[in-house]
Amino acid sequence: MARRGKVKGRPVSGWLILDKPVDFGSTEAVSKIKWLLKAQKAGHAGTLDPLASGMLPIALGDATKTVPYVMDGRKVYEFTVTWGEERSTDDLEGEVTQSSENRPSDADIQALLPNYTGTIQQIPPQFSAIKIDGNRAYDLAREGEVVEIPSREVEIHRLTLLGSDENAAHFEVECGKGTYVRSLARDFGRDLGCYGHISSLRRTFVAPFGEGDMVPLADLIALESIEDEAERLAALDAYIIETGEALASLPHLVITDDQAHRLQMGNPILVRGRDAPVAEQEAYATARGKLIAIGEIVSGEFRPKRVFNGQ
Repeated sequence: MARRGKVKGRPVSGWLILDKPVDFGSTEAVSKIKWLLKAQKAGHAGTLDPLASGMLPIALGDATKTVPYVMDGRKVYEFTVTWGEERSTDDLEGEVTQSSENRPSDADIQALLPNYTGTIQQIPPQFSAIKIDGNRAYDLAREGEVVEIPSREVEIHRLTLLGSDENAAHFEVECGKGTYVRSLARDFGRDLGCYGHISSLRRTFVAPFGEGDMVPLADLIALESIEDEAERLAALDAYIIETGEALASLPHLVITDDQAHRLQMGNPILVRGRDAPVAEQEAYATARGKLIAIGEIVSGEFRPKRVFNGQ
């Protein structure tokens, strides 16, 4: 029987909320953070295109088990639409496919925004990760294929015009999972009769994390100058947020060490207290501020579905 190889890296767990710079891919960013922290495991919650900047939540260790809860959270983007050109990628990288000399007024734009607020139907960009017959749309697009991507329902909670000039308009949008901001720019331009594409895009919020949680990549790279490894890693670890912070939208139980041990062994515990919930589809439990388990509450009993080591 073959022996399993030793896992490389430190068993560090938690979230690092990176302020990703432009021209840096999401996968590249995760690899860089994993290397800096010497972490055993890392992943991210929601890809940002290389041309986009801003919040990229990076999960380390056990936090990777909570990625779906962050992926499902609301997001806020600030973006600029440049008028006059529609592009194949719906951003600056693509070739011009349509052009117009028309330019919208602020009144035209404001009148349009209610059509894009609430639950709307949206067609993802040709250059997107949507799968068509088992293939990524962007792979088909790079091969020159024009594919029919079905529209899908997305939620726009808030859409605000921040300012404009003759050739561009600046917006802020709060939206739900699966919304393509590039599609908004494309569709705005078509509806306004002037065409448009994204010329800048920045993500400022991914629930439950806010702008104050973000760490610029340059600040982390600067710590490489610390020669003592223990000191350097301690400085990097100071930026890590507890794994359980990703679950802020769920009911929360604070439990004892004995209860934590029971949950980590896969056993249920009684939920005590006058105001304790009797039934919840999902909840999480912490002990000494550390995430112990995600589970459900049935008849006043917390039943673990996913357990954590409490690091």
